[in-house]
Amino acid sequence: MAEHNELKQKMYEWTEKYANRAGYRLNPDKEALDYVLDGLVVKLEKFGRRYCPCRIVTGIEEEDKKIVCPCIYHKEEVERDGNCHCELFFKSN
Repeated sequence: MAEHNELKQKMYEWTEKYANRAGYRLNPDKEALDYVLDGLVVKLEKFGRRYCPCRIVTGIEEEDKKIVCPCIYHKEEVERDGNCHCELFFKSN
């Protein structure tokens, strides 16, 4: 469990750094953010990559690389909806 929490902290730091660089902000709802970070860590532990927790890993490398966080869909989703599908990244306003 300690390893999961360490990975989660590193995931938080990585997502925060990415959000800042990309001009986004992380989900302001700490509980929801925690849930998404847990999902990212579970996928990392299970598959060895940072797959989006809200998308299904198919096992087809060419398809699955599209859903490594930040996925290829997130920019369009943030622009269109104000946040990505997983609700990790939000427009900074």
